Amino acid sequence: MVIAVGSDHAGFEGDGPHYKPEIIKHLKQRGCQVVDCGPWGPESVDYPDFAAKVCKAIQANEAERGVLLCGTGMGIGMAANRFPGIRAAVCVTPQMAELARSHNDANVLCLGRRVLSIEECLRLIDIWLDTPFSEGERHKRRIAKMG
Repeated sequence: MVIAVGSDHAGFEGDGPHYKPEIIKHLKQRGCQVVDCGPWGPESVDYPDFAAKVCKAIQANEAERGVLLCGTGMGIGMAANRFPGIRAAVCVTPQMAELARSHNDANVLCLGRRVLSIEECLRLIDIWLDTPFSEGERHKRRIAKMG
């Protein structure tokens, strides 16, 4: 599976480990190919720019899914959901990650550097990647209404 990864400067906050590089490393260890959409350091950047890069990679079929990271996950999630065909889910619990996939077929996972530990982020990523879409008729119907 090809996963596009992007963040704002929160992906490089703190003394380390820095979340964005750790997430990329984890995805590669799982056997995923990674499209690194930036940024590549702690300089202040605007999260909508990097949400756009990840979403455009998915729209162009350069990636199947995306992982986005900002301070809370909320801003970058709002930015991502502006793109047609993107179903970005901000998740902070295992149940949210599971239901985002099984009920909503979320193709982008949004995480918060300032509200989750790196271990929690990696666990949510694993659950999200390992959970299939349920293919339930009611879920398909609701997703179709989003366009």
